[in-house]
Formats: sequence, structure tokens, C-alpha cells
Amino acid sequence: VQLVESGGGSVQAGGSLRLSCEASGSPLSNYCMGWLRQAPGREREGIAQVDTDGIVDYARSAQGRFTISRDNAKNMLYLQSNSLKTEDTAMYYCGKGRYGADARGQGTQVTVS
Repeated sequence: VQLVESGGGSVQAGGSLRLSCEASGSPLSNYCMGWLRQAPGREREGIAQVDTDGIVDYARSAQGRFTISRDNAKNMLYLQSNSLKTEDTAMYYCGKGRYGADARGQGTQVTVS
């Protein structure tokens, strides 16, 4: 499956962004899918996942602020990010596997100031 992320941008603290992940080549519903992020100089951090049964899970840093969802009809994955903090600044990636571990796309940059 090929994945392309979009929806990032620059926002003020407290703002919101909706990240999108467009899939092609295979149905997303066949996989556990997730989002991870990487800030400069830091390790990749898995932040949200949705499994093949639609069960979601979040990293502690994302709980209560981020919502992962999947639209099987459109073959899209989303991450609604609310109450953004400066520490959420990172490149965000979607990917197959637990918390998007197989992410290998270009990502979408989120900058919170």
C-alpha cells in the first residue's frame, strides 16, 4: 500500500489540525494503521493506531487531544489533533503496523508556536 500524508501546517498553541493519509494499492482496512511523529534530534514516537477491528489506542502524549479515524470507503486515514502544544511540533507520518511502525512516506510537518 502506498501512503501520502497531508494536512500539516503552522498553528498557534491551542489550535487544531486534521492530518490526512491517502492510501492506494490496497485497502487500509486490511491493516492495523497508525500515526507516528519525529521531532528533530528525537526518536520516532508512535502516537495513535487503529486496528483491523476498528479498535483505537493512543500514546499518553496523545490521549484526550488526538483522534485517529479511518474511512474505508475513501481509503483514508486521519488524525484530528486538538489543543496542540509546542511539543507537538514534528514531522508526522502514517504507516502500517502498530502505531504506524512501517511508515516510510514523506510525512507532513506540524509546527506549533
